[in-house]
Order: sequence, then C-alpha cells, then structure tokens
Amino acid sequence: MTDHGGNLDVAIRRFGGRLEGWIDLSTGINRQPYPVGELQPRAWAALPSRAEIEALHEAARSAYGTTAPVLAVAGAQAAIQMLPQLAQHGRARILAPTYNEYAPILTAAGWQVEEVGDLNALSGADLAVVVNPNNPDGRQHDPKFLLALASRVKRLVVDESFADAMPGVSLAAEPGRPGLLILRSLGKFYGLAGLRLGFVIGYEADVAALAAIAGPWPISGAAIEIGRRALLDRAWADETRARLARDARRLDTLAQSASWTLVGGTPLFRLYETEDAELAHERLAHAKIWSRIFDGKPKWLRLGLPGDETEWTRLAAALSAR
Repeated sequence: MTDHGGNLDVAIRRFGGRLEGWIDLSTGINRQPYPVGELQPRAWAALPSRAEIEALHEAARSAYGTTAPVLAVAGAQAAIQMLPQLAQHGRARILAPTYNEYAPILTAAGWQVEEVGDLNALSGADLAVVVNPNNPDGRQHDPKFLLALASRVKRLVVDESFADAMPGVSLAAEPGRPGLLILRSLGKFYGLAGLRLGFVIGYEADVAALAAIAGPWPISGAAIEIGRRALLDRAWADETRARLARDARRLDTLAQSASWTLVGGTPLFRLYETEDAELAHERLAHAKIWSRIFDGKPKWLRLGLPGDETEWTRLAAALSAR
C-alpha cells in the first residue's frame, strides 16, 4: 500500500513498543478530535434513509457555504478511486509533488498521466488535479487563479482535504460550475479519519454520475449522524482553527530550537528541512513518536501537531535529546 503515514504497525516492528504508547504525528490528523457523543441505536441498526443522507448533505452545504450539489462518500479517498470512471480515459495532469494516490489510480485505469510542477502546465488536460492546500508542503493557490484554470481544462479536481483549517483557500462556495469538482474530508480537521467520511462538491452531472457509481448506501448511519453534528458545530470549528494556528506556531518554535527550517505546511501539519531526515525520524521513533519522511527528499520531515500537554512535553524532550 502507498505510504500515507499512520503506519504504526511499521513503527512497532522497527522500534518496538505498544500501540497505545506511540504518538502518531505522521498524518496531519487533528489529535483533538471532534467529540462525537452518544448515538441512537438507529444509527447502527437501520439502513440510512434518503432523508438522513440529505440532512447530512445540507449540513455540508451549510458548513462549506455552497449551494452546489454535494455527495457524501467514504472519505475523499473513495472519490479519488471513482474519478477515472467519470469519463473515457485521456490526458491527466497532476500538480506535483502531492498526495500520492492520484497518479497510480489514474494510470491503472488507462489514463495518460503526467505530473507537472507548474499550475499553468495543467492547461489543456482532460483531467487536472490540484491539492489545495497541498500535501505534503502546504502550498496554497489563489482560488481566482484556479477558477481561471477550470476554463482551460475539461475537468478540474481540487482536493481540499486540509482546507477546513484555512477556509479562505476554498472553492467550495462556487455554485456547481461545469467541469469543477471539489473534494473535502472530515478526517483531517475534525480528527475523525476512522469515520471514513468525505464529500464531493460540484457540477450536477458529475455528482450524479459519482452517486450512481457509489451505490445506494456509500456511508454508514453512524457517519451520517456524527458528520451532521460536526459540520453544524460552528463554535467548535472556530475554536479549533484558533487553537491549531497557535499550536502550529508552537511547533515551529520547537523545530527551530532543533535547528530545523520550516519549508511549509498548514495549521494541521508542518514540513521541515533537517540535516538528515532519516536520522531525525529514527531519533523521534526511539522516543515512540512517529513522523513522516519522503523518498527523494532526504532532508524533509513532516510532523502533525501534538494533541495534549503530555505529547508536547514528550516531543520537546525528544527534540532536545542528542
């Protein structure tokens, strides 16, 4: 399976310890997740109704400030898996380096895939993919520029899985423009990756086609109820954005004390340049803190934000150890 971080089984095999003893900072998932509360038995026992699914869609439209069609799916990854089926395969261009699932999925489906380093190089593609803010470096693109790009490609997919922490970058409010699809995730900002819930926002025909591919019950009753609660809780979202911004600055200060240089990031993860990322990764692992390093980037190390003061203390001690 492609490496996405979160692979604590690998960490335990290499460095020992028990699962509950590790701090996983390899994913960029909020370590103070939304408090889901109790669920009614119906969420587990009954097939989701159309009314319940539409209530979740309406909560998503409200949270993302859009009037466009919305489809709930089992995480943004589920939408990515379905993308190749939206059209006959052709030329796909991906702004890279970025999330490492798009290229192999499109290639396996017969698309001619090219990874490019400049936004303008996406022009003319049958399918163009931009992750905004980008994973793993946090690069951001002006929504107005992306809208202009949408008119120069047949279909533009903008993956906004990390956009909840910085909503100003989002195109979600666009009213269903032809050829534009927005992907959102409840796993990152809300810290509910195990819920497997995400959304596709976009043009009516494309959303309808994906809905037909996904089938009648693409998400669980529990995901519907928890997702609806989370999306409607604006106070929690506002407080969490403020906390993440503070904690990102705190993490940068710790990294600076270890002589690491900030490359980029979002309020959910930070990417640093180190003298030797593999060495830094292993030093943290010996302290049972799991980080993320990257093939072809021997100095890059990415960290998510610790969740509580105990985790902050352990990270500070690991970074100060020599």
